[in-house]
Amino acid sequence: MSDTTASPPTQKPLARLLQSRIAPILVVILPIILALFLIGGTNSLGIWLGATATGLSLALVGVGVYITFRILDFPDLTIDGTYPLGAAFAAIMIINGYSPWLTLPAAFVMGGLFGAITAVIATKFKIHSLLASIIVATGLVSINLRLMGRANIPLLNEATIFSPFAPGFREFVVARFGDEAARHANNLLTILLVGVIIILCKLAFDRFTRTEIGMAMRATGDNRKMIRALGRNPDYFLIMGVAISNAMVGLAGAIVAQFQGFADVNMGLGLIISGLAAVIVGETLLPPTSVQRATLSAIIGMVMYRIAIAAALSLRFTLPGGQTFRVEATDVKLATALLVLIVLWLTNVRKKRGGR
Repeated sequence: MSDTTASPPTQKPLARLLQSRIAPILVVILPIILALFLIGGTNSLGIWLGATATGLSLALVGVGVYITFRILDFPDLTIDGTYPLGAAFAAIMIINGYSPWLTLPAAFVMGGLFGAITAVIATKFKIHSLLASIIVATGLVSINLRLMGRANIPLLNEATIFSPFAPGFREFVVARFGDEAARHANNLLTILLVGVIIILCKLAFDRFTRTEIGMAMRATGDNRKMIRALGRNPDYFLIMGVAISNAMVGLAGAIVAQFQGFADVNMGLGLIISGLAAVIVGETLLPPTSVQRATLSAIIGMVMYRIAIAAALSLRFTLPGGQTFRVEATDVKLATALLVLIVLWLTNVRKKRGGR
């Protein structure tokens, strides 16, 4: 009788790919690679710079979602209201003659205020966080309309945080790279200026999380009973954390309003999905091992998400019948939802199968 040992069944290449860590990364990178192949990297420079500028302008949304969903374990939809609230305050202040730079702290404070209201409703009135945030976000629709007086406020002819630097920077770009580069000057300026703001906010938050209060806030999300056993009130740290999250989102709204040149009452619709996409994509590309690395991954995730969306919108395919198929701007929300769904599914597959 011969001694035989059963060998483990070999996995098919597709199964191994789905269980590998590279699978969710490919979902994000594939549209970018296809766009580079089909439309060319040089000819589409404006697309990539515009997507990067938009991603940086929205980066604090990713950080805010990371705070509530990952640190505090507090699902929060308030950002759908505090984002247009920040944009509304920026637009109102600018058209009334205030300095555009003053709109940033104003939007930060107002976003934090309504974030705190959501947390108070959840902790003091014992209402589930999702329901509490939906209540506040719904109320903010009317508040934003009341503040703005109408659904949309254009800022195209108003001074913004970019206005003092725009002429000189444009001349510098033309002198350095030629007249062809002049059309990219606005996006380059946005990347530089907003990039500085994002870095300062990230460093400030990272430093805060290393303080005693910041570490207590982080511990509240992990184990509220432990915080209570140590003689601290976890509700206080929860309210503070949700306020900081929405303050960052409000600040992002003020930045985006000045970058895009308008504030709209509906600009926060479905923003939570974009924030989740940024967190998930960022954690896939740069696995967080600390809060400092996690905030960086959220920022990178938002930029990569916006680039992937811009790439998908640039793709055109000829169908067998001769018709051309392309992803329309109206399909962005659907594309985002599918992106988040696929990346989450692939990540769960890898975890369940023990993939690396």
